[in-house]
Amino acid sequence: MHETTQPNSEEQLAQPIAQAERKVVMDVRNITKSLPLGREQIAILKGISFQILSGEFVSIVGPSGSGKSTLLGIIAGLDNPSTGQVFIDDVDITRMTESKLAQVRNNKIGMVFQAYNLIPTLTAQENVEVPLYVGKHRVSPSTRAKELLALVGLTHRLGHRPSQLSGGEQQRVAIARSLATDPAVVIADEPTGNLDARNGENVLKLIADLRAQTGKTFIIATHDQTVASHADRAIRIVDGLIGSIDTTGGRITQ
Repeated sequence: MHETTQPNSEEQLAQPIAQAERKVVMDVRNITKSLPLGREQIAILKGISFQILSGEFVSIVGPSGSGKSTLLGIIAGLDNPSTGQVFIDDVDITRMTESKLAQVRNNKIGMVFQAYNLIPTLTAQENVEVPLYVGKHRVSPSTRAKELLALVGLTHRLGHRPSQLSGGEQQRVAIARSLATDPAVVIADEPTGNLDARNGENVLKLIADLRAQTGKTFIIATHDQTVASHADRAIRIVDGLIGSIDTTGGRITQ
């Protein structure tokens, strides 16, 4: 007679509840992008489709020339596809007027760049406040900026300008700024590209910690498979197509 182990009732309930709470925050549907080269059209993206759930940490990985950067610009609302659609929080961002798209970018998409893109004449706190000067927000820019800088461990740097901060600290300010408007998705373009290995690892750990604390969805674009391996899933772009989507804890399928 074989003895069967009965699962704990709390364990049985936890998984369905967790799944039910997660929703699709980004739905990319058959995106193509072609650019003119003389009299010809060169296909950069050739039909990209994927979905990202709330609270996921996903990497988009591919070498230079794979179409990764073009895809990133489209899902961030910075460029339009030739065909296809991108939905963020059920809103199609691919066929909007520039003014409406600017509102969506401000409210639903947080961006982190390789070069930090901080305003050199502003303090760390003032840089984080900048996105909050557009639209209406539930707390004052000052209060929100202080909260976020505390979250990334920079309470002691509120009044420092970018030139007074290390590269790792500047990227932490940039990450805090990306969270300012409580966006649906934070997209980071090569966020460790300008950092040494130790600071790069610290930034990746910070992103993982922030995801755990805030439940935010993070998407990292990178050419570095070590960086990509920190994510829950890796979407690998090869020659304008999805080569693989890895769902085994970030270990990229070759």
